Amino acid sequence: MSGPLFVLTLVAALGCASMGGVFFGFSSFVMAGLGRLPAAQGAAAMRSINVKAVTPPFMAGLFGTALLCVGLGITAIVSWREAYAGYLLAGGLSYLIGAIGLTAGYHVPRNDALARVEPNSEAEDRLWAAYRTDWTRWNHVRALSAIAAAACLTLALTH
Repeated sequence: MSGPLFVLTLVAALGCASMGGVFFGFSSFVMAGLGRLPAAQGAAAMRSINVKAVTPPFMAGLFGTALLCVGLGITAIVSWREAYAGYLLAGGLSYLIGAIGLTAGYHVPRNDALARVEPNSEAEDRLWAAYRTDWTRWNHVRALSAIAAAACLTLALTH
């Protein structure tokens, strides 16, 4: 692998690793910290984080990496006989399914439900207890998927 494909693969690998690090940090200590707060405070903090996360740099990292993974997946299919193709496809799919798929299909709907619940209510207490545990469990999967994608793309660089 050489030239522009090498550069795009390297940038995608770094993007996957960066997003994996963000997800890992969130699972490792942010959610644990929010869980130490009373439910109303933890839920309010999470709502604030969810609003503030939608920034151009974060969205560029999350979805720019996804766009690169789509391109690398197409390249893998077109170049299937190349030694790096399987790694490109595995890395791209790992990120697209595990990071983007879970974000869109699992995390965003739960974030939206948290945003809609009445603050300081019994409903919020119940939702927050389940949200914190389940959201974090699946965020671990997002982190591992993004890190696995980074590993696959890094391996593609060596073949």
